[in-house]
Amino acid sequence: MNGYIEKPIRSIVKVISWRLTATTVTMIVSYLFIGDLTVALSIGFFESIAKIIINYIHERVWTKLKFGLEVPKSDYSI
Repeated sequence: MNGYIEKPIRSIVKVISWRLTATTVTMIVSYLFIGDLTVALSIGFFESIAKIIINYIHERVWTKLKFGLEVPKSDYSI
C-alpha cells in the first residue's frame, strides 16, 4: 500500500466500522421480514454480541493451530 504501515488503531476502527455496518444490515433485513422495529433492533443487538463472542473464540482457536505458519529463516551469514 505505497509503503504505508497499518497501525493498530486503524484495525480497531475498521473492525468497529464493519461491525456497525453488518449489524445495521441485519437490523434492516430483520425489519423487512418481520415488520417490527423493536424486534429488528433486538435481533441486531443480540446478533452483534453473539458474533463478537464467536469471533473471539474463533481467533483463540486459530492461535492454537500451526496451519500456515512457518519459522522465519535467517537472512544473514557469517
